Amino acid sequence: MASPLRAPLLLLAILAVTLAKSSKRSKRLGGIEEADVNDEGVQRALDFAIGKYNKENDEDDDYHSQVLQVVNTRQQVVAGMNYFFDVKIGRTTCAKSQTNLDNCPFHEQQRLKRETLFSFEIYSVPWEDSMTLVTSSCEKA
Repeated sequence: MASPLRAPLLLLAILAVTLAKSSKRSKRLGGIEEADVNDEGVQRALDFAIGKYNKENDEDDDYHSQVLQVVNTRQQVVAGMNYFFDVKIGRTTCAKSQTNLDNCPFHEQQRLKRETLFSFEIYSVPWEDSMTLVTSSCEKA
């Protein structure tokens, strides 16, 4: 005769294995974790931040800046998503008056070349189509 606890223990074991597998795939609420730079939400946040950087430096610089290298990307699930970036940006040859930015090489001339390490946090609420620059800091690279 089978033990009366055998069926509930088997169900409990199956539940534990299922939860363990699903928790590895899902994002933990509140935990900061590495983010895939190719993810659509990450790319939107990165584009938003670079756009903000270019607007804020409109008076200081006549040229657009773009990402040279993504150093670090993290994300945090909250009531929306926090994105944390450390990126190296460079000055392009495209003037701020240009509208087509599809082909903007970086300046090669030393006097025009400018590289900056840019760290920022973006708060995104996708279902409200809302993004906010929470913090940012820059230093020469």
